[in-house]
Amino acid sequence: MPDLGSMTRYATFAGAVLLSFVCLIAALIWTGWMLIPFAFFAGLSLLGLHDVRQEHHSILRNYPVLGHMRFLFEGIRPEIRQYLIESDQDEEPFSRDARSLVYQRAKGQEDKRPFGTRLRVYDAGYAWVTHSVAPIEIEDTDFRVKIGGDACKQPYDASLYNISAMSFGSLSGNAIEALNTGAKIGGFAHDTGEGSVSRYHKNGGGDLIYQVASGYFGCRAEDGSFDPDKFRETAALDQIKMIELKLSQGAKPGHGGMLPASKISPEIAEARGVPMGKDCVSPAAHSAFSTPIEMMQFIGQLRELSGGKPVGFKLCIGHRREFMCMVKAMLETKIIPDFIVVDGTEGGTGAAPVEFSNHIGMPMVEGLTFVHNTLRGAGIRDQVKIGAAGKVVSAFDIARALALGADWCNSARGFMFAIGCIQAQACHTNHCPVGVATQDPIRSRALDVTSKSERVARFHDNTLKALGEITGAAGLAHPGDFMPQHLMVRLGDKEMAEGSEAFPYLPEGFLLTKKTEVGADYHKRWARADAASFAPPQ
Repeated sequence: MPDLGSMTRYATFAGAVLLSFVCLIAALIWTGWMLIPFAFFAGLSLLGLHDVRQEHHSILRNYPVLGHMRFLFEGIRPEIRQYLIESDQDEEPFSRDARSLVYQRAKGQEDKRPFGTRLRVYDAGYAWVTHSVAPIEIEDTDFRVKIGGDACKQPYDASLYNISAMSFGSLSGNAIEALNTGAKIGGFAHDTGEGSVSRYHKNGGGDLIYQVASGYFGCRAEDGSFDPDKFRETAALDQIKMIELKLSQGAKPGHGGMLPASKISPEIAEARGVPMGKDCVSPAAHSAFSTPIEMMQFIGQLRELSGGKPVGFKLCIGHRREFMCMVKAMLETKIIPDFIVVDGTEGGTGAAPVEFSNHIGMPMVEGLTFVHNTLRGAGIRDQVKIGAAGKVVSAFDIARALALGADWCNSARGFMFAIGCIQAQACHTNHCPVGVATQDPIRSRALDVTSKSERVARFHDNTLKALGEITGAAGLAHPGDFMPQHLMVRLGDKEMAEGSEAFPYLPEGFLLTKKTEVGADYHKRWARADAASFAPPQ
């Protein structure tokens, strides 16, 4: 008795074969136009024959021709979810509401919403800014913060909202130029990312934060180590306003990377100072220092070589004791970085191992609070400015970060949306459909630098205007005046907490005293921290 299951499984294949013969016969005895469907069904028949003979995909051997539907739907699953299934509030990783807000502000379109909030205001985690019955109208929303301590000879007045680190190589040349030109128009800063300063950054003419990572691109010796002379030459560029030493990033903290030789173009080689034809390795750890004290000495060296420009470092918080080791080294060496950028594990523009993206690194809110309070505890918070990065795309996101201790915010994906990113999540495939995260010249050609740079500047301007409105509504004159008590956080259906309770500012200098009643958990880690070594105590 025939196996009906097998007959069903091969029905599509058999149908294609049968229809190809029918079309061939019809073409011979009726009209030559039937050769067109014959070619189609014959192609399906050959595909089915190949499916039955191949050994890599079991589903194709069992369901020739028909099995390809599975791979087709799997391939378009993200688009189906994004456009047809997920709600406006589903964050995967950014909600449609958040993306639409950026698009509207970048294009100068109406960004207001009728009929009230669509957020679930009684769910745990909902947060809001407390407003005043005596609001203030703020006219000048070009909010700035001065970065640069006593040892800095060239302090920088930075905007409260800047473009976070994205390298040329991960982004296309047109994307980099559009971002930097927009930064020039809007008067804010653009972090180069670890790929150094490319010709596209220079074409834009905007202010740059030069990131020095473990690969030392732009200041790299032939053996991959740090080259002081090359750094001095790069850092001397007028466009470069600050130097950022990257220890880790939110997308993949503690993970290095490699750019295969096949992906290194002459332009990438030029920007990074690496040879063509060889894999380009970014180690997980720096080779220029290995202890907290050596790290501070290296920061001091960078400040001197750059002519006194602001120098700081960026990290995603991991072992909290290790950050305290750095702070103890600051106190011991008297070398205080001008700024620290705290990246949250929710950050990340490129590709990263899933385990790193999902389960390694501290989220921005907790990392920012820890860094802020540790610096307060060591008595040096007033000497170090703090930047915050990690899914910061709205004025509320900025206000919240400032209330929790940040002095300014950076955004990567927000500005990617501004230049046309549609969250296709194909950044690692070189097949970005809008020419943002690709090195394919045909794809990147679709991104028009002039129009997109105007969107970048407009998004920045409209976001700061919205921040000014929120600030005025809270009765404050400047966003820097936000404090934890201006935030409320819902803990559950019937419980809410003031920001000063959920994320309190701990007293200045509390780590330098022997009184452990305040910040007991901080004191425990502080006692185990060593300025001479990152290694845990024995």
